[in-house]
Amino acid sequence: MNERKVLIVDDEFAIRDMLRMALEIADFRCLEAENIHDAYTLIVDERPDIVLLDWMLPGGSGLELLRRLKRNDTTRELPVIMLTAKSAEDNVIQGLDVGADDYITKPFAPRELIARIKALLRRTSGGDEQERLQVSELVLEGESRRVFLGEDPLDMGPTEFNLLQFFMSHPERAYTRSQLLDHVWGANVYVEERTVDVHIRRLRKALQSPAHDYSDLIQTVRGTGYRFSSRGAGNR
Repeated sequence: MNERKVLIVDDEFAIRDMLRMALEIADFRCLEAENIHDAYTLIVDERPDIVLLDWMLPGGSGLELLRRLKRNDTTRELPVIMLTAKSAEDNVIQGLDVGADDYITKPFAPRELIARIKALLRRTSGGDEQERLQVSELVLEGESRRVFLGEDPLDMGPTEFNLLQFFMSHPERAYTRSQLLDHVWGANVYVEERTVDVHIRRLRKALQSPAHDYSDLIQTVRGTGYRFSSRGAGNR
């Protein structure tokens, strides 16, 4: 069996124990850390497939570790789910802005968590999409999962890549946040609609380079959601 490795980063043993039992039943292999130093060591040495990260940790916050992972080329693509008691909207937005792929507040149902883990692993694995999509100087390579603006490679996370791939494959049509969740995150995945707005903002920021700005290809459709429009892209 090809077990997927999950790193649980939480300073409470009872939480780690509960998560480990639920995940092992679901055929995941679990690694555990109670602080960000041990967590980073395990990430480098063990290469987990996904990280469950608490916010409040001894010796530094989970957010600090998340920033470090997203700054490093070797760990930037590692999927991370924030798993924390911080439930205020500002905290959710901050966690997603720093680079978390999902955000779950305690208490939570283990079955929901496992469903989100599986959905996140599916959408960050690359699937079978190997198409090459191009709009003027914007090029998306499905096989290598790279995006270029002219000669400049763009830095974007796996969720932003999947969003862009969906948009470029379905241009000139408005999608609601709910529809985007279904198409990009997957049906029956428990992700709040405001999560879409955070990733759209990150995608727009990623669609900029020193020589180009393609952020306006992602258009806000008032009262509906978002649309990818390539009209006028060739006139830049």
